[in-house]
Amino acid sequence: MLRDRGRRGAFALTISFKSLLRPVCFGVAGAVTDEQGRVRLVRQTYMPGWRLPGGGGGHGEPPDIAVRRELEEELNISGGEVAFFGLYTGKAGLATHLVSLYRITGARIAFKPNLEVREILYANPAAPPPDTVPSTLRRLQELSSAATPSQFW
Repeated sequence: MLRDRGRRGAFALTISFKSLLRPVCFGVAGAVTDEQGRVRLVRQTYMPGWRLPGGGGGHGEPPDIAVRRELEEELNISGGEVAFFGLYTGKAGLATHLVSLYRITGARIAFKPNLEVREILYANPAAPPPDTVPSTLRRLQELSSAATPSQFW
C-alpha cells in the first residue's frame, strides 16, 4: 500500500516535471449546425476573423463537458446532441496545442454579445465569410466532407 502510494507520487512528479519541459494546452471547439447544414461561427473580441466557438478545457475536465461549458459561456447555448468529430494538434508558442472538435446538432442559442464574443452568424461551409481564419476554413471543409480530415489544427 505504501509502496503503491510512493509509485503514484513518483509518477505524478515525473509527469509534472515533463509538463514543464514539454507543455501541452488542451482546447475544445464546437461546430454547431442548423437544419440547413450551416455552421455557427463567432467573431471574438480579442482575435480577428470568424472562427468556430470554443476555448480551453479546465484542469481534469472531460472534453465533452468542456465544449458544452465553453459554448454556454460564449453563446448561451443549451440542449442539443454533442458528438466527437476529431482531435487535432498544433503549436501555441512553446506548447503543443491539442484541440478536440465536436459537432453539435439540435441546440438552442440565445446569444447576446459579451466580453469574449461580439458577433455570431451561421455560415454555409461551402461559402464562409471572407475573413474566416484558415483553421476554421479547413474544419468547414472536413465537416462537409469536402476534404479529408487532417491531424493538424
